[in-house]
Amino acid sequence: MRVVMRVSGDHRSSTVRAWLYLVAALVVAMVAVGGATRLTGSGLSITEWRPVTGIVPPLSEADWAAEFAKYKDTPQYNILNQGMGLSSFKVLYGWEWGHRLLGRLIGLVFFLPLVVFWWRGMISRRLGLGLLGLGILGGFQGAIGWIMVASGLQPGMTAVAPLKLALHLTMASLILAGLVWLAAGQRDDTIDPAPDRIRVVALLLPALVLVQIFLGGLVAGSHAGLVYNTWPSMDGALIPPMDSLFAIQPWIENFVDNHALVQFDHRVTAYLIVVVAVLHAIDARVSGPAGAAGRAAGVAVLTLAQAGLGIATLLLAVPLWAALAHQILAMAVLTMAVVHARLSRGTGLARPAAREPALGFEGLAGRGA
Repeated sequence: MRVVMRVSGDHRSSTVRAWLYLVAALVVAMVAVGGATRLTGSGLSITEWRPVTGIVPPLSEADWAAEFAKYKDTPQYNILNQGMGLSSFKVLYGWEWGHRLLGRLIGLVFFLPLVVFWWRGMISRRLGLGLLGLGILGGFQGAIGWIMVASGLQPGMTAVAPLKLALHLTMASLILAGLVWLAAGQRDDTIDPAPDRIRVVALLLPALVLVQIFLGGLVAGSHAGLVYNTWPSMDGALIPPMDSLFAIQPWIENFVDNHALVQFDHRVTAYLIVVVAVLHAIDARVSGPAGAAGRAAGVAVLTLAQAGLGIATLLLAVPLWAALAHQILAMAVLTMAVVHARLSRGTGLARPAAREPALGFEGLAGRGA
């Protein structure tokens, strides 16, 4: 009887973990589609927020004409897209509609299994509270998304406000981090906590990555990647002059609106993350357990790859494929860093359960733990 109960418990944990990783994968897809929506200039093509009825796209020529007429009243159309045809508008509309539809799908895939799993006793109270917190963040994310779109519909605007775009991207990344953290904690085997120094730096890395994602959102929103397309210099200097970095008054606005400072902040934070990740990997290799060393090495490799891709994206003047790849790889770096941080704290139940093949990133990085 004890064996049956143990296997049943392992099955429940594996099911919940697989579901959490599925939702996390959908969030990554949402970020990718959102990036494509921004890069194609499609985000302002739907001018109304209709959480329920908006799921149905225009179905007739009259419906399309009505939606196109609303878009023609926007500053983006009148300033940038004057004379655009209906067929081109349908492409823009399709990207934004798909982005919003995917958001609704994520809500269903998250909340419906949550209710079922909780009803069947497959979710602990602590996990349930964490999931409810993520559900609340998801609701805020939808509201932030509309506030972001509304900022681009104001007179004289042809795109969304950079700060609101950065907040929208960072909130999505925070939700992804939360899902991965909870999923990684559902392992059935036991992993001992890493030494204090390894554990502290492992927790620091996801925080740094989230800051960098926010700064990347500012770069994307202000189009700062389209200037200073050289590396390692910026306009001929490793560090631009202060009168260039703080050319706008009041000075605080430079951190959002000054292309030079926005890009410089993103570069410097990237250097910091690479240095911390590489030194952490060396430290974990020398003084940490095998599992922590493997995970730290994974974070370092992904961080170096992301830095290289970022440099290439800059030198190529931000082509669509490179920008999307850079954004998606950022989610991979965050995922790996979060898994490493969670498992470095120790996890699992104190029982000699037969190990199942682990799901997700911790299965790839946690071997030998």
